[in-house]
Amino acid sequence: MKCRAPRNRTIELTPQEVKMFSGRLVTLREPVLLKDVLNKTICQEMRQACEFLPVRFADLLFLDPPYNLNKAFNGRLFKKGTQSQYAAMLDEWLGSLVRLLKPSASVYICSDWNACGAVQTVAEKYFKIRSRITWEREKGRGAKANWKNCSEDIWFCTVSDDYTFNLDAVKLKRRVLAPYTDAKGQPKDWSRLPEGGYRLTAPSNMWMDVTVPFWSMPENTDHPAQKPEKLLAKIILASTRRGNVVLDPFLGSGTTAVVAKKLGRKFIGIEQDRTYCCLAQKRLMLADSDKMIQGYCDGVFWERNTKPY
Repeated sequence: MKCRAPRNRTIELTPQEVKMFSGRLVTLREPVLLKDVLNKTICQEMRQACEFLPVRFADLLFLDPPYNLNKAFNGRLFKKGTQSQYAAMLDEWLGSLVRLLKPSASVYICSDWNACGAVQTVAEKYFKIRSRITWEREKGRGAKANWKNCSEDIWFCTVSDDYTFNLDAVKLKRRVLAPYTDAKGQPKDWSRLPEGGYRLTAPSNMWMDVTVPFWSMPENTDHPAQKPEKLLAKIILASTRRGNVVLDPFLGSGTTAVVAKKLGRKFIGIEQDRTYCCLAQKRLMLADSDKMIQGYCDGVFWERNTKPY
């Protein structure tokens, strides 16, 4: 384990925990029933695992594959290719996943700006594209010879025109900058709270209220591309109901599974790296006693740096 500062809350694994959590992982060798893999972490290459999963079980697919960048994941290097090479790889991934989705399923595909064209081309081959979400990934000190890259995209798609979208579950509570009142001096379409004036606003496809996990946050791990729990909470609450099944074939350190558990959904996660699988298992264990999602409180998403707990 690394030597960290006293206030560093990054989740780590001891050798004993790796041994314990490894025993909870699943590897598929033959077709399985849904009950055999529900709320499980499958430690396996995703295309191999998908071959043995049942058809049409997933209500939501969250796809966060390696971006088209040279990047190391716990010593495993993903190499950047051409746009056509990346599109072909994405096509292969999605091709193995389509059979697992219900006709009413929603699909969210993560990408950076450089892969947007490839993602759109492949996504529209299989799904109906509804929107492209851009979220502010505010991290890093900047670029010297270019604009600092601090955004990522998430493509929102559906299998059909029959899909779930819970608008009221994902409204954002924002500060009121122009506090209009009626003739009696009462708030007009906003509320007075001890913290100030706030109003609930409809969710847009521009997310600037999400904080990337860092060392002082209890959800943080050493995974180099970890998504925030708040980001997954927005997606899961918008596009599923309690008891629905969420599928993440590139689970990483487990954020999707953890948030699904905290919000009363079922999940199946697939990840080929055993260390990350064990991190996911530890986070799932911690979620038994801690249901908090930073930035989501009392059933409401709060604007960043207003009421995170």
